[in-house]
Amino acid sequence: MSPGRRSPPSRPFFFYGWVIVAVGFLAHLVCAFHLSSTLSVFLRPLTEDLGVSRGVFSLLRSGEILIGAAVAPFVGPLVDRYGGRWLMAGGALLAGCGFLLLGQVTAFWQFLLVRWLFVTVGGVFMCHMVVTVTISRWFVRMRGRAIAMASLGQGLSKVGIPFVTAALFAWVGWRQTWGIFGVVTVALVVIPAVLFMRRSPEEMGLWPDGAPEPPSTGAAAGAARLPSGADALSAEEAVWSRAQVLRGATFWVICFMFGIANVGIAGLNLHVFAYLLDIGHSAVTAATALSLIASTQLASTLAWGFLSERMEIRRCIMVMFFVQAAGLGGAIATARVEAIYAGFFFYGIGLGGSWVLQELIWAAYYGRRSLGLVRGLGMSVTNGFGAAGAPFFGFLFDVSGSYMLSFVLFAVALVGSALLALVIPPPGTGKAAAHA
Repeated sequence: MSPGRRSPPSRPFFFYGWVIVAVGFLAHLVCAFHLSSTLSVFLRPLTEDLGVSRGVFSLLRSGEILIGAAVAPFVGPLVDRYGGRWLMAGGALLAGCGFLLLGQVTAFWQFLLVRWLFVTVGGVFMCHMVVTVTISRWFVRMRGRAIAMASLGQGLSKVGIPFVTAALFAWVGWRQTWGIFGVVTVALVVIPAVLFMRRSPEEMGLWPDGAPEPPSTGAAAGAARLPSGADALSAEEAVWSRAQVLRGATFWVICFMFGIANVGIAGLNLHVFAYLLDIGHSAVTAATALSLIASTQLASTLAWGFLSERMEIRRCIMVMFFVQAAGLGGAIATARVEAIYAGFFFYGIGLGGSWVLQELIWAAYYGRRSLGLVRGLGMSVTNGFGAAGAPFFGFLFDVSGSYMLSFVLFAVALVGSALLALVIPPPGTGKAAAHA
């Protein structure tokens, strides 16, 4: 510990980590503006106005995911070294300018370049990875609930996006809607990030969770309920090198497990609105289904966070994927609106755990000191999988005239991920990493 830092004699009345969570909540709130589920609402008017097919338009999202995959390994170590304050502020400025420019495009290639160069790159710097890595530094024992609380911002935004966007379409048109998104992005992220974000509790003379002493290895294991014998593997102070991470089977199993699920999630998010229109439902019904997914995702996120603190993380992930698969299967089994709503209700519940549990298993196995490095590497792989989702759904639709086969394959992938969760191996003893 540096001379300027001190160990607090007792637990503070208010732990500053919750301020970090609040800023993360705002960042997640606006980060939903550039997700596939939001772009899905724009799909029909954009493809019609810009004169592109759904398959070609889907390549836009694939490019965004691949760019995110390429940038993430470089951003992760920056978070470890400098924290998220200026990364988030700069990313929000870049993304906000991008949204403003989207309203000015006149051709698809212009729309594509603005999304890729401004919105996508800005999103990597201000959104999920930077927020959750920072929060994971501030919390150990209560990490699950802290990450879940911040993630509620994204869920809340996704609930209202279909209806807000539809209203803005009618009021100002799709071009001005992007401009409004840009102004809101800058307002809600730049100032809070600059004023309140801090790299770690140690920089403020604090310990994770507001505890009066540093977390023990046992406490770290308890934070995520690791399998028996793995508590030494999750030492929060371990420092992992890039080579150590990439050589281990743990990294690749986790990446593949979430990667194959991401293929379907990316495809469904972009195409589900159009799918419901294609099978005969109204735009209101499609928007309601999107909001239902987002609502149940929002409502269940915090529950998954608390559950992860009480249940072995691998089993928790298995349950999550099975719930998603069952819900999706019910939603596509019939065209009846009641069954569709019921299925997407359960799909949304499972989806509510996806962001939270993915972050927790990385932190549980690799600790918080090198989490930016690990998450950056992991995102480069899982995003690579996800990049195939949108065009896979889009081009398969172009060939077959239906989304059904894509949705069935997605359900099968979710079942496969659920089974894979039970065989995640430990990353090693961690002793070499702890002294690296």
